[in-house]
Amino acid sequence: MTLPPSLVGRLAIPAIVAPMFLVSGPDLVVACCEAGLLGTFPALNQRSSEGFGQWLDEIEGRLAGKPGAAPFGVNLIVHKSNPRLEADLELVVRHRVPLVITSLGAVAEVVRAVQSYGGLVFHDVTNVRHAEKAVAAGVDGLIAVAAGAGGHAGTMSPFALVDEIRRFFSGPVALAGAITRGRQIAAAQMMGADFAYVGSHFIAAEESLASPAQKAMMIGAGPADIVYTDRVTGVGANFLRPSLEAATLPEGHGEMSLSEEAKAWKTIWSAGHGVGATRAVQSARTICETLIAEYRATSQSEKD
Repeated sequence: MTLPPSLVGRLAIPAIVAPMFLVSGPDLVVACCEAGLLGTFPALNQRSSEGFGQWLDEIEGRLAGKPGAAPFGVNLIVHKSNPRLEADLELVVRHRVPLVITSLGAVAEVVRAVQSYGGLVFHDVTNVRHAEKAVAAGVDGLIAVAAGAGGHAGTMSPFALVDEIRRFFSGPVALAGAITRGRQIAAAQMMGADFAYVGSHFIAAEESLASPAQKAMMIGAGPADIVYTDRVTGVGANFLRPSLEAATLPEGHGEMSLSEEAKAWKTIWSAGHGVGATRAVQSARTICETLIAEYRATSQSEKD
């Protein structure tokens, strides 16, 4: 396994803070990057490409002059249902975004556009078939979204998913799925991944765009409160049971438009099986520093 040169030595620990729909914004990204974790956000968290460009300007400006900060990344939905893809990709290239995380399809043209300026493309995968297609499209890395991850997640055990991917891919792999502790980041590496992908644990961060009600639900929830269903978006995903019970789920399982999906996710909130680790609203820096300390303590104990 070989880490990309653009990331070597630039992260305090091998962790990426996942781009969470309607949760991740500039404040969360900047706080995580300043603490040494790679912060990311979905382009579609801004309602327009113009707004997306403004967020890129803001993040770059706030991280400028801070050589110790980690790089940042953005998530692009590359599915044909995203009418903004071309415009958002143009902004990504113009700003030379260090890491682009693609979802819902691996498109070789998008990969080449990002790689043209030296950027990296990691692709979300929930099974082996999707991983093989992404590798064929030329991506630099894979994000193995295993059982228990927040949002759209797979159903494979992380042990099986990482092992199957390693049969044909030696590049960077990030593992997602209920990772909330530094020792679990170390465990992800022991299993064959290069990075841990941490998402739900940051929903209740002070800098998160989540509402106070969503943060409170996160703090009061445990693994038993997570429901895996395709009735919200047509694709299997993990959601908080209380938010599902308070909403009216669609009857059909057909494909939703991006606007319909965005509307659904405003009141039906996602989280992974690691939700029980979130016990209070904290600053993103505090969360990051705890993860860093736990990871380093685990790594040191392995050496002793």
